[in-house]
Amino acid sequence: MKLSNTLKLATAAGALLISSMSFASAINIADNDLAIHGYDPVAYFTQSKAVEGSAKYTATYEGAIYRFASEKNRDLFKSDADHYAPQFGGYCAMGVVLNKKLDVDPQAFHIADNKLYLNLNKDVQKKWLTDVNGHVKTGVRIWNGIEDLPVEVVNADD
Repeated sequence: MKLSNTLKLATAAGALLISSMSFASAINIADNDLAIHGYDPVAYFTQSKAVEGSAKYTATYEGAIYRFASEKNRDLFKSDADHYAPQFGGYCAMGVVLNKKLDVDPQAFHIADNKLYLNLNKDVQKKWLTDVNGHVKTGVRIWNGIEDLPVEVVNADD
């Protein structure tokens, strides 16, 4: 009886671990579950610039904690998180096009078709800007195949 319960518990714990690893890898978060390095996703749209958020104003979306510069921005995000959250789970948009999950520089951003795209840095962003529409189409196709894979698997050298 004890072995049966132990096996059930181990199986449940393993499934939960795999499930949480898969979910966590779909969103680019730091060790503290913070998205976009603490920058306010709404400010990209309302102020056209990267603005650091405050720990005073937060919201959780898809397992990630987002910070905001104001209560108003937090409330806007809560009313339409799908719109304000960065595309490709907040990973580098150009990296996704190249079949990678890379971190981002919150200052390297671009809004296209009312969607937020982040990049590794400003140099990578220059490459992204050479064909935004084409890169978005490619990125969406690739993201569908790598979204739930762990970063280590996606970024492994072949």
